[in-house]
Amino acid sequence: MVARDSTARRIDWIMLLAAGALSVVGCLLVWSATRNRTEINNGDPQYFLIRQSINLAVGIALAVAVMWLGHHRLRSAVPVYFGCTLAVMLLVFTPLGTEINGQRNWLSIGSYTIQPGEFAKVAVVLVMAMVLAAQVDAGDSEHPRRRAVLQALALAMVPVTIVLIDDMGTAMVLCVIVLGMLLASGASLWWTSGLLAAAVVGGVLVWLLDILDEYQINRFAAFANPALDPSGVGYNTNQARIAIGGGGVFGKGLFEGTQTTGQFVPEQQTDFIFTVAGEELGFVGAGGIILLIGIMLWRALRIAKEATDLYSTLIAAGIVAWFAFQSFENIGMALGIMPVAGIPLPFLSYGGTSMFVGWIAIGLLQSIRMKRPLSA
Repeated sequence: MVARDSTARRIDWIMLLAAGALSVVGCLLVWSATRNRTEINNGDPQYFLIRQSINLAVGIALAVAVMWLGHHRLRSAVPVYFGCTLAVMLLVFTPLGTEINGQRNWLSIGSYTIQPGEFAKVAVVLVMAMVLAAQVDAGDSEHPRRRAVLQALALAMVPVTIVLIDDMGTAMVLCVIVLGMLLASGASLWWTSGLLAAAVVGGVLVWLLDILDEYQINRFAAFANPALDPSGVGYNTNQARIAIGGGGVFGKGLFEGTQTTGQFVPEQQTDFIFTVAGEELGFVGAGGIILLIGIMLWRALRIAKEATDLYSTLIAAGIVAWFAFQSFENIGMALGIMPVAGIPLPFLSYGGTSMFVGWIAIGLLQSIRMKRPLSA
């Protein structure tokens, strides 16, 4: 019999099972997308399956470590983590940086590559929660004061500016995190309205001043006009739609997708992993993935609601905004309802950095859950 106050009783097992199921399905989808691609798997059909399984194991270990340390104990280390994240992000502009698919936002370490921008998501969540909640949790104010909001925005804009240089997708995610946390903090809605207005004006200026790279302009052009250059800029989205549409209700079966086996969809193991699910698992399987994401978000929202302090609430709210937008954008670009932005699907897309930060976020949510009142 499990004791009423035991750690096992306080853990949100539904969330853990949903994240675990998504990760396992992701390993299988990555395997299906890469087992025939001899040009990238070094002739080993299980190459990416093994690497993604290792990524998952490391990610779970990181989640356990975060749960053991606790988000409150980690609060004092947030400035150090934030500073280290910024330093690592700047390394992509040194000879250590690697350009992949036109984007120089990777670091090469031997045969491994990491994407520092992924760690910025956790950094922004933690630093904004720390600054916005400082006076409120101390009992000095009911809502974040103007100075605290300005400090939080100034800190968050540093990593946003760095990634915006060559990674618009990650910058979009970070901006959504900022907006979500401002809304959850109880700060005046004028802040959110002002940021949205600034984003619109900034977007227009970026377009008018021709700041975007050619590949970024091409992505938006293909989104606005799917029929534009189907063998060029519109190739990815067209092939993605064909793959998903060909899956029907129940799919063609795992490893049986013709588009996947024929390697027609570029970057299918990363940005377009949802197309494998659509083709091989069909509407039912793809819908099941969306359902698992929904369950995970529901549990995270519940954790935010039951949190005992603003710091905890803001961390949970930031993670909800992060997972929700990133999932919507990734699935949306596969379906052709959102522009291609190079954003991975949490827990499913291939990539160690994405898997690590995803499970770190799960660890933070579980830590918050474990500190809730027992009756909640």
